[in-house]
Amino acid sequence: GQLPTWLQGILLRNGPGMHTIGDTKYNHWFDGLALLHSFTFKNGEVYYRSKYLRSDTYNCNIEANRIVVSEFGTMAYPDPCKNIFAKAFSYLSHTIPEFTDNCLINIMKTGDDFYATSETNFIRKINPETLETLEKVDYSKYVAVNVATSHPHYDSAGNTLNMGTSIVDKGKTKYILFKIPPSVPEKEKKKSCFKHLEVVCSIPSRSLLHPSYYHSFGITENYIIFIEQPFKLDIVKMATAYIRGVNWASCLAYHKEDKTWFHFVDKKTKKEISTKFYTDAMVLFHHINAYEEDSHIIFDVIAYSDNSLYNMFYLKNLSKDFEENNKLTSVPTCKRFVVPLQYDKDAEVGSNLVTVPSTATAVKEKDGSIYCQPEILCEGIELPRINYDYNGKKYKYVFATKVQWSPVPTKIAKFNVQTKEMLHWGEDHCWPSEPIFVPSPDAKEEDDGIVLTCVVMTNPKEAPFLLVLDAKTFKELGRATVDVEMHLDLHGMFIPEKDLKTETE
Repeated sequence: GQLPTWLQGILLRNGPGMHTIGDTKYNHWFDGLALLHSFTFKNGEVYYRSKYLRSDTYNCNIEANRIVVSEFGTMAYPDPCKNIFAKAFSYLSHTIPEFTDNCLINIMKTGDDFYATSETNFIRKINPETLETLEKVDYSKYVAVNVATSHPHYDSAGNTLNMGTSIVDKGKTKYILFKIPPSVPEKEKKKSCFKHLEVVCSIPSRSLLHPSYYHSFGITENYIIFIEQPFKLDIVKMATAYIRGVNWASCLAYHKEDKTWFHFVDKKTKKEISTKFYTDAMVLFHHINAYEEDSHIIFDVIAYSDNSLYNMFYLKNLSKDFEENNKLTSVPTCKRFVVPLQYDKDAEVGSNLVTVPSTATAVKEKDGSIYCQPEILCEGIELPRINYDYNGKKYKYVFATKVQWSPVPTKIAKFNVQTKEMLHWGEDHCWPSEPIFVPSPDAKEEDDGIVLTCVVMTNPKEAPFLLVLDAKTFKELGRATVDVEMHLDLHGMFIPEKDLKTETE
């Protein structure tokens, strides 16, 4: 096929790539050592490269020829020759363990720089052109967080917004929203943007020792949306996991009898809205988009009714009959919540306060809190992406992978949230990755552009390829076959040529 002539830049993606080191094996697919790969588009041609992230974790493991750094699903133990008491003592003195810098989930842009990210306090700067690993940044040096999401947001001024959890700091556990500026003042040229990191606000956790797990958050023009779900981390268990010989993942528990709480922070006042909004227990990883309409906040998420997704990716479950044997016990559901920020304070208890067209409801309870029920937009999509120019605004299209009951995607989809129409691309024995939308330079409409996805074949003898679709019609424009073993990745971004610093700079 043919690539659009305007497509110039790099598709950079990240995911777990190495699961065996020497005689040791990770327990969980999400633990594998980060492998970056990129497709560079230049004058109608595509160049591929991949490289392991040279994290401290990678270097220590490779040097020892075994897993010596713990990951979320795999607890590593020191060399038996080392003094076990010294090691145990160092663990006891840290309630929160020293985390890994195996940044395997996503790519983040800050100013002119790019970082590989995961959910710990460490991120690693990388060169997007050579995939070389550069310095390690520890968020906790600039803001009191122990974990942070790998799904930041970017505002029109070029700031990077992210959230992290501050665990039992000064006797409190809270969720912190922070902002990293795109550049530093002229006179401080040598300093990094992180030195100017600013805490936008903090939201106290409902529980000191059981903060909510979260993978992303939402944003509209005036508000930040944070969902405190009953999928929680048990801090006491986490602090003793090493001594008990269990992994940190076993310290996460889903409390299906609890509520899911919605928090809305006003960006201007930096204060949280005082009304208590909640819904039933659910587990979510990905926010899709959110916007404001007639003093309502409308936000779309992909939610599950249990936490089976994580458990499926234990490597013992990823056998050759994986697709047949592993069925999600809860299908991912695209839910739209509609939350009235302003409503008649004298409204009757039990009345629905939603006044915009939607089947979603927000019902006033006796105690003044508001119970929200969603509109179901569709089922069976994951890894959602949008045209980011529409982030925080009213929008139409979601590009996502289609996963029905299996956790591994077999198709990609374009879903219209307004008409509920869905277009698909799929071929037998193909596993596509998260689809990334790239707008065309003269775009007039939301879906003017292309969609990029990397496709891995279930038959190892067949070569993987990069697929380019017309975003409007979802018809194939072209594919670039890569003669390597490509890994299944997680997330990534497209970097237009103009955003790449040239070496001389």
